[in-house]
Amino acid sequence: MNVLGISSFYHDSAVCLLRDGALICGIEEEKLSRVKHDKRFPILALRFCLDRAKIDIQDIDVVAFYENPEKKMSRQIWMGLREGASPEMRKKMLRGLDPGRELRHIREVAGYDGPVDFVDHHQAHAASSYFFSGFSESAIMTFDGVGEWATATYGYAKDHAIDLFEEVHFPHSIGLLYSTVTSYLGFDVNDGEYKVMGLAPYGTPRYVDRIQDLVSLGEGGQFRLNLEYFDFLDGEQMYSQRFVDHFGRSARTPESELEEFHNDMARSLQVVLEDILLQKAKYVHQRTGSDHLCMAGGVALNCVANAHVLRKGPFRELFVQPAASDAGGALGAAALVHARRTGARPTGERMKEIYLGPSSSTSEIAVLLRSTGLRALDFTSNLDALLNAVVDRLVAGKVIGWFSGPTEFGPRALGARSILGDPRDPEMRDRINALVKMREAFRPFAPAVLENEAARHFDINHPSPFMLETCQVISKLELPAVTHVDGSARVQTVDLGQGGRFAQLLQRFNERTQCPILLNTSFNVRGEPIVCSPEDALLCFARSRIDALVLEDFVIDRDVLPPHWELAAEHIPIKRGRAVSHKVYEMF
Repeated sequence: MNVLGISSFYHDSAVCLLRDGALICGIEEEKLSRVKHDKRFPILALRFCLDRAKIDIQDIDVVAFYENPEKKMSRQIWMGLREGASPEMRKKMLRGLDPGRELRHIREVAGYDGPVDFVDHHQAHAASSYFFSGFSESAIMTFDGVGEWATATYGYAKDHAIDLFEEVHFPHSIGLLYSTVTSYLGFDVNDGEYKVMGLAPYGTPRYVDRIQDLVSLGEGGQFRLNLEYFDFLDGEQMYSQRFVDHFGRSARTPESELEEFHNDMARSLQVVLEDILLQKAKYVHQRTGSDHLCMAGGVALNCVANAHVLRKGPFRELFVQPAASDAGGALGAAALVHARRTGARPTGERMKEIYLGPSSSTSEIAVLLRSTGLRALDFTSNLDALLNAVVDRLVAGKVIGWFSGPTEFGPRALGARSILGDPRDPEMRDRINALVKMREAFRPFAPAVLENEAARHFDINHPSPFMLETCQVISKLELPAVTHVDGSARVQTVDLGQGGRFAQLLQRFNERTQCPILLNTSFNVRGEPIVCSPEDALLCFARSRIDALVLEDFVIDRDVLPPHWELAAEHIPIKRGRAVSHKVYEMF
């Protein structure tokens, strides 16, 4: 049975394909369209999945959509007709009502005339984590901005059945609380929340009490926002004037200097989030008695909070699916529909890798390079020499663009589309932030480490292949490029037996340096999605200050790049397109 899962029309549209319960492929639309957070119907991602599976749309047995359009419409009608709604919001919500949009696109754009199953948004989140956790039973928590009505759910799953026994309803949302402070601190909503997480260790939690004034915790899983501090219901901005008065400072202008106040606000918000998640984890443990916890939703991408819940909470094991935000809803919808239609869970094994997107063969890349006229070093059929050449450059302090195998599904670069550097170099972090990624100097980079060496260098006693929790650095090595200001790191463990060429590179670097760790960050510059194709990688190479580009079996050094390439790349704009709004969390 072929089940096609789709998420779209909100943010991070994506498609996944399950065949007889096995995950065959998956990709976000943004990586193909090059529009960051692309929310449009994911026709490019759909075509890729069909091509990868070597099937036509008629071979799909059922399409699973990650949201219930009728339930979502009821919330939109409430927003438009509620007492106190602004004329602009009434007009926006009621004019935009289109409960048939999803089905119409599946029929007319995708050309599919078979059965379509709609899955509640948070059910899709829950399924995306539980069914790929390897647990036979588990407690579940999901948190995000909003789905149809739910903003948080709590549940229990066993075998192929998931029971979400409690919900928190919009407009009360921990995700929207975090996004509101994100916006107040001058970062983009739906995009900059991870920046706030990275900024938090620079601050002191001076404003915990004031942030707690914004949200009250109720019995069980419940919580409520004090809506006087928020303005997102009218869709113009996230915070109200009372919010600004409460903290005694105007909102930070984007790109302006970060001050101690902003650091302290970020730290205080992170503390409040961690406390709320821990309290609710204790509640769901008391309700279920499970030793296992599965989390999903955009809030579950907060790896610092995940680590806090695991270390301080009652659960022995935690699983977070790497595409935990709305892109992963496509995966969860497909998995849940498979379970409902077959009476069996799609897989009993834990997800260990997420390389589900497009790849390019050596011959395809060779044709591309010949057409460009670039002089590349060719290591075809000589992997040993390729690894040595890359390690030579890393040891020399070079920054490497690494393109190998299928693209990752989800927001993390996990060794397929990565920028790599020597974690021991004290200048590496600042150099990559300023000249390569072109982003804020406070942002940390993650270490990728061989799994069998991880416990010697980091305070972690289990695999962490998806960079979804933090831990303290305990290494005897100096690792300034991957150690955050609070001594923590967001670790990716790489299994030497399953990690492919990336694991072999780590092993070769370890043999040369006695350091089984590399700095690993996503292969992109600020404002664009992670590169997907060799053409994307070449453009990013020209646009940035990466020293060498590895395209499968080929190595291109920067000194062979013609000067006019850099000039041309500067004039090729990064696509903005019809992506999400970054001033307010979109509600439709």
